[in-house]
Amino acid sequence: MVQRNRQQYPSILKSTFSFPETINEYAARTVAGFIVVIALTYLYTHNVYLLVFMVYGFLARVMAGPNLSPIALLVTKIIIPKMGNPYTECPGPPKRFAQFIGLIVTTSALYFIYLEQLTATNILISILAIFAILESVMGFCAGCWFFKQMMKWGWIPQRVCEECTDMNFTVNTKEQIADG
Repeated sequence: MVQRNRQQYPSILKSTFSFPETINEYAARTVAGFIVVIALTYLYTHNVYLLVFMVYGFLARVMAGPNLSPIALLVTKIIIPKMGNPYTECPGPPKRFAQFIGLIVTTSALYFIYLEQLTATNILISILAIFAILESVMGFCAGCWFFKQMMKWGWIPQRVCEECTDMNFTVNTKEQIADG
């Protein structure tokens, strides 16, 4: 029987259900732009399938990064390469936390539909759209900012994200990011 080093050959499940340590800021902002479009379309049409799609997308991104999310796959495999592969690195754990907040908001909105509380659903999706606009247009990730605050308060250990101590949360336009 051949013995193999498990460290050398990671399992398919482990490689699929892992979140990257760093994220491409351009990809994150483009995914947020898609969330804006889907959220606003939901608010206009009240099509519950759009909400289910958003719940699945957030769940997929929390569990597996871009590996199982249709929007993230579209962005990372097609749109970003068509843009010439721009890349600005940012830490992964805060982005994962922000995706988790999106999962909570969209799941809560879906639950309020079940309870026939459409006003609560519309408020939650409107809030989601506002924060997605901040991320996609200005580069401000509110979930990332809160993640850093929780690290300062000691709620999240520093070892979770060593790069996070140097995170800058100034609002940047796409032009400012392109200029470096």
